Amino acid sequence: MGRKEISCSWKKNTSNIKEVFDFKAKMGSGSFSDVYMVREKSTGNLYALKCLRKKYLMLSNLENEIKVLRRIKHDNVVKLEDFYESRTHYYLVMELVSGGELFDRILERGVYTEKDASSVILQVLQAVSYLHENSIVHRDLKPENLLFYDTDENAKIMISDFGLSKISDHGVMSTACGTPGYVAPEVLSQKPYSKAVDCWAIGVITYILLCGYPPFFEENETRLFNKIMRADYAFHAPYWDDISESAKDFIKNMMQKNPTQRFTTEEALVHPWITGKTARSQDICQSVCEQLRRNFAKSKWKVSD
Repeated sequence: MGRKEISCSWKKNTSNIKEVFDFKAKMGSGSFSDVYMVREKSTGNLYALKCLRKKYLMLSNLENEIKVLRRIKHDNVVKLEDFYESRTHYYLVMELVSGGELFDRILERGVYTEKDASSVILQVLQAVSYLHENSIVHRDLKPENLLFYDTDENAKIMISDFGLSKISDHGVMSTACGTPGYVAPEVLSQKPYSKAVDCWAIGVITYILLCGYPPFFEENETRLFNKIMRADYAFHAPYWDDISESAKDFIKNMMQKNPTQRFTTEEALVHPWITGKTARSQDICQSVCEQLRRNFAKSKWKVSD
């Protein structure tokens, strides 16, 4: 059966990727891909190599991811460095990000405050604002796509996984996609939607960062989607008792049911909770970590591809 090939001028062909890279360690795997830490033989540089098996691949998704990544240059977005093809695989050579996932780092910290959460969300907003300025909508923002650059205590946050992202020059999309729990009401209502879906997801992530559990939780997906479509969430006692009103105000504005009333990234970036004026310094680590362990066991949130 003939296959359509990805055509791009800078793609490199190889009969054996191990002639180009030394494979150091496996970093992760998904249904159709594996990610390895590799060292490029010619330069000695370390990268993350995403190995995608051709026979399982939707080429349109990969083409889209490459097109988006080639357009992006931002300090808080994982860079695509190179692209190889063999007879059986495509290989994305990505900037190496070694600091681990957002939740893992919080669980390891020992001390964690609203100010820490605010700092994370500030960086996410700066990156997403840049994407939106360049007509790119991520469409799948969630905690496991937020990684720390390295293991340094003050490491920056990096946004990864642009498999569902979209270049939307006209501003309106209609394909239902994303991860249940982070998807905006307008997507579930099967209405045309815009970059405001990313702002909703940032609101959901902020909520989780401050209490350790999701704003919408139902075992039954239909009930979950109905709750999201109604924007039916609350700040429950005692988990939210020590969280500032400013943080709650920020979340309410990010999680407005009506996308036209929802904060844009520009509005979010000047909110006092994000600028650091009102985020509290009180340690909330114990309460948040307890809930993270209960609600986000690795098996539940670990879906990488």
